[in-house]
Formats: sequence, C-alpha cells, structure tokens
Amino acid sequence: MATQTLAERTQILATTGLAPLLTTAQLMARYGVSNWTVNEWVKNGCPVEPTAFRGRRFDHTKVQAWMTEQVSRPAA
Repeated sequence: MATQTLAERTQILATTGLAPLLTTAQLMARYGVSNWTVNEWVKNGCPVEPTAFRGRRFDHTKVQAWMTEQVSRPAA
C-alpha cells in the first residue's frame, strides 16, 4: 500500500464527512515545532480529538482554526 499525503487522505475522507487525524509527531512536522510547543498549545486550548487508544490526535482543520483565533486575539 502506497503512503498517502495529507491532502490525498483529506480528499478521500471528505466524501465521508471525516478528516484525517494527525499524531503529535505529524503536527510537529507540519508546523516545524517541538513536542514542548505542541504540549504548550494543548495546555492553552489547542483542540485534541478523543481516541480509544493511547496518544493524542489532532484534526488539522480544527488546529488551523484555533491558531487563527490565537493570532487574532489581542494580547493580554
């Protein structure tokens, strides 16, 4: 089985109403950040998808929306 890109998985799942979920490592790679940064994002409200197994998963669309909200929020 060939490895699919995120864009390919997103397109395939779009017809089902689902979105591919990213692992912490995939999210780190996508944004070029460390595990510490992802942990800080989660502490600050970054959306995490519930799973039936160990580990966190992230819906990229929800993470993007959360990040946009963070940028537009005035500094305290």
